[in-house]
Amino acid sequence: MNIGELSPVFSAVPTHKPVKKQIQFVEEKQEFSRFPTKTGRRSLSRSISQSSTDSYSSAASYTDSSDDETSPRDKSQLNSKGSSDFCVKNIKQAEFGRREIEIAEQDMSALVSLRKRAHSEKPLAGAKIVGCTHITAQTAVLIETLVALGAQCRWTACNIYSTQNEVAAALAERGVSVFAWKGESEDDFWWCIDRCVTTEGWQPNMILDDGGDLTHWVYKKYSSVFKKIRGIVEESVTGVHRLYQLSKAGKLCVPAMNVNDSVTKQKFDNLYCCRESILDGLKRTTDVMFGGKQVVVCGYGEVGKGCSAALKALGAIVYVTEIDPICGLQACMDGFKVVKLNEVIRHVDVVITCTGNKNVVNRDQLDRMKNGSMVCNMGHSNTEIDVVKLELIVVRPQVDHVIWPDGKRVILLAEGRLLNLSCSTVPTFVLSITATTQVTWWLKPYHIYSLKSIEVNEYVASLHLATFDAHLTELTDEQAKYLGLNKNGPFKPNYYRYTSR
Repeated sequence: MNIGELSPVFSAVPTHKPVKKQIQFVEEKQEFSRFPTKTGRRSLSRSISQSSTDSYSSAASYTDSSDDETSPRDKSQLNSKGSSDFCVKNIKQAEFGRREIEIAEQDMSALVSLRKRAHSEKPLAGAKIVGCTHITAQTAVLIETLVALGAQCRWTACNIYSTQNEVAAALAERGVSVFAWKGESEDDFWWCIDRCVTTEGWQPNMILDDGGDLTHWVYKKYSSVFKKIRGIVEESVTGVHRLYQLSKAGKLCVPAMNVNDSVTKQKFDNLYCCRESILDGLKRTTDVMFGGKQVVVCGYGEVGKGCSAALKALGAIVYVTEIDPICGLQACMDGFKVVKLNEVIRHVDVVITCTGNKNVVNRDQLDRMKNGSMVCNMGHSNTEIDVVKLELIVVRPQVDHVIWPDGKRVILLAEGRLLNLSCSTVPTFVLSITATTQVTWWLKPYHIYSLKSIEVNEYVASLHLATFDAHLTELTDEQAKYLGLNKNGPFKPNYYRYTSR
């Protein structure tokens, strides 16, 4: 099976949730009491918790604190149609979530226009899609587009902190079977995935995944279901890597689509989205001024490029770590000092990981970080920072202190999970580009969308140019002949990548 835009990729996902226990050192078996308590956490963060941490929406004012202690798994909830095939924080937040989705639709006009264009044809009739992504207002527009095109969808979250509770409620109210809420436990996370996959009289035939957890779960737990899957769409570098591992072992028996490496995902979502959302996440959680701060960005792929550019623009002194000489050279020519982490770990103020790898910041390096420094992750997986067995003392939601015996404090954001979607939001317009790419790929078997790989990317880009009132120059017949191109494109060969990797 070819691996490219239709690409098999995979492996078991390490989901290391930090163990919030006492931290012990061999030399000084010193213990620290947990503070504040769970109740303290909630009261301290009331103004920025729950829905507002998800999106800072009006739904924050609606959230009922008396409901906080009850797990959604223990509640009996019905939507207005009498269905209980969902599990969300509070179905009564649906009205607020609908407003969030409507706002997102305004900045996702290309995707909405694609929905309207193919709505009457119902090209996805018969598709039974099980999805595991961040559940945000932007994702809701994607899900509702798939439903409008004829698909049946069941959905869960790929991150325990990124779900917008009011949006999940709005989807459930519209009849989408959603199993997700902000602040799930590790057990809740896998329970939600299982509930999406297993329901009487319904079996998925398509998977839309972000990180590979859903694909891994179906492969491991429901092998007979996995063999009947017609296609997998994976949108993260972590998930793509895991699918490649599965393919290399000869165990990937279904076609898989590598959306992460598509031009529109790499050069827009990964780059521009992270360039804006990294600052949003850092500012919301810490209120830190970055002018003059020393920051090290681990990894200079598209995510690292976006983060580095944003921090440099604020006046931060930015260092970059890289394993790839090409990306390393790009960082140098962009004006960044390329270093090994150990060379700067003692004096930098902020460490940001953007690699998709594991143990990028290990325990020894955490021990050597200076008092008051900060560490966070912009990669999909929570394996980049070695936070296992560290005691996390809660400051406010997704902000923890790790305290050493000598009193040194290091700030850890989102427990080492994806910062931007755990602690803030991401630009809607950029997500429209990725979502439109995915929907176009779903529609490829139909003649009007039977585009080649690069044509899909150029088509999606063209749909979004209208937002900027942009007018592309057209080739003359003579120019097109000189370049050997069709006047209407594609303008790049099918193997072309705008990405640096």
